[in-house]
Amino acid sequence: MSFDQSKVVGYQYPDETVTFNQRELILYALGIGVHDLKYTYELDKNFAAFPTYALVLPLKGSYLDINSYAAQSSKTWNIPGMPKINLNKLVHGEQYYEVLNPLPKTGGKFTLKTKLAGVYDVGKSMVVATESTLVDGKGLPLIKMVSSAFVIGAGGFGGPPKPKAQEIKPPARQPDAVQVDQTHPEQALLYRLSGDYNPLHADPSIGKRIGMKGAILHGLCTLGFASAAILKHFAGNDDKLFKSIGGKFSSPVYPGDKLETRMWKVSSGKEVVIAFTCFVGEKVVFTGGVCKLHSTDAKL
Repeated sequence: MSFDQSKVVGYQYPDETVTFNQRELILYALGIGVHDLKYTYELDKNFAAFPTYALVLPLKGSYLDINSYAAQSSKTWNIPGMPKINLNKLVHGEQYYEVLNPLPKTGGKFTLKTKLAGVYDVGKSMVVATESTLVDGKGLPLIKMVSSAFVIGAGGFGGPPKPKAQEIKPPARQPDAVQVDQTHPEQALLYRLSGDYNPLHADPSIGKRIGMKGAILHGLCTLGFASAAILKHFAGNDDKLFKSIGGKFSSPVYPGDKLETRMWKVSSGKEVVIAFTCFVGEKVVFTGGVCKLHSTDAKL
C-alpha cells in the first residue's frame, strides 16, 4: 500500500457540528451500567453529564435519529492522499480521553475539531490516530480525544513505527478495588442508541462471519463501565474529579459477560493515578488502563 503521508498526517478535517441533550446524557449513563440518579435523573439536585459522554459524539454527530454507521465512519478515511480502506478490516485499538472543561449538563450545540495525528507501520497492520477537540459556542475547549484504529493487512508500507508511550503498569500486588458488573444480553443494543450504530454490535451473523461468537459489545462501552467503577471507588462518584482515561482494547466482550475491573492506586499528589485492567473471567479485555483524577476531596 502506498500513499502520500505528507498530505495525510496533520490533515485537518472540516469542523463538525455535534449536539446532545439531557435525554441522551441519561441514555448513555444507562448504557454503561450507571444507576446513580445523579447521572440518570434530570431533576436530581446534583444532575451532571457523566464525564466520558463525549466519546460517542464523533459517530453520533448532530443526529437525533439513527444514522448510517458506514457514512459516519467513512468520513475519517475520505481524505486527500489516503488509500481506499476496507472498513471491515478496521479494529479500534486504543483510546485516550481527557476532560479540559466539564460538559454542560444542559447539552447544546458544539463543534468537533479533528485532525489526523499520525499514520504508523506496525508490521502487518497500519495504525491511524485521530485527535479531536470538542469546543463550545464560545470556543472553549471541553474534551480532548485521541483514537487509534488498526487497519488489518495494510502494514508494510514503509511508514514510521508507532511511538512507544510511557506505560504505567499495575503493581505486583492485590488490587485496591475490584468492580464486577454483570452486563445484560441487550447491553450493546442499549449502548448503540447513544450513536454508534455499527451492525457488528447488533447482528450476530456479522460477528460470526468474522470469527466471533456473535454480536460484540462496543469497546467504548467497556471503557465506560471502567470509568464508572473508578469514579465510584476513588472519587466518591464526583464527576468534577475526573481528569483523563485511556488504554488498549485487547479482546472482545460479549453482551451478557461478567465484566471485572481491577484497579490499583499507583500515585497521588496533584492528581490521583489509577492503573486498571478489565477482565472477563481471566481473559484480559482492556489493558494498559490509566485513569487520572484531580486530588481535591478525592477518596484516598
